[in-house]
Amino acid sequence: MLTIDRIPSFAELLYRVKNDGDYLTHIVEELTVNVTEMFRDPLMFKIIREKVLPVLATHPFIRIWHAGCASGEEVYSMAIMLEEANLLRKSLIYATDINPSVIENIKRGIFSLNRMQQYSENYILSGGKKDFSSFYTAQYGWAKFNQKLKQKMIAATHNLVSDRSFNEFQLILCRNVLIYFDKILQDKVLNLFSDSLEKLGFLVLGSKENLRFSSVAKKFVQVEKEKIWRKME
Repeated sequence: MLTIDRIPSFAELLYRVKNDGDYLTHIVEELTVNVTEMFRDPLMFKIIREKVLPVLATHPFIRIWHAGCASGEEVYSMAIMLEEANLLRKSLIYATDINPSVIENIKRGIFSLNRMQQYSENYILSGGKKDFSSFYTAQYGWAKFNQKLKQKMIAATHNLVSDRSFNEFQLILCRNVLIYFDKILQDKVLNLFSDSLEKLGFLVLGSKENLRFSSVAKKFVQVEKEKIWRKME
């Protein structure tokens, strides 16, 4: 940030962070990682489609939390799978991130059209059967996703380190966020997820993340070989 904003010293940077709320927001937007894609790691989504959604279908109402969701592509991926399984009508998806600017993008549901071919391939590999373009309208180089998908989403800012649990969920997804935390913060966030999951709920992490050596590990069992765990106590 010293180079980007041409701030002459760390002391001045610290002063601005402490005293200028707008500048703090600017730093958060610059430093947080907001790159993701729809149906990223298709095999993981396929297992959710085949193993997790049938369990969620037994609930009268489904609550899902995408924590650290970045620009929201995976949130829309989940909404599409729920719609295909006829579960979106009784679901509510909470999409949270520390960066307020990406939260606004989730609410708009607009993504670059030039990435739709890759997303369509991911969708098919995840077990999708429809024409992927049926979920959005193309306009001027952008893909605007169907309003029906957005109606079942609540997007809000949330700090995984400092904020508390705000609901009880059957499924929590937090992928490729914990790799940026040290062991102490990882354990704190995993405890937050454990507290936020109901018994027999599912937790999905990124491909390089694990809860095996965390303080909550004994409460979970791993589902097959993917980074999907189920809370057993």
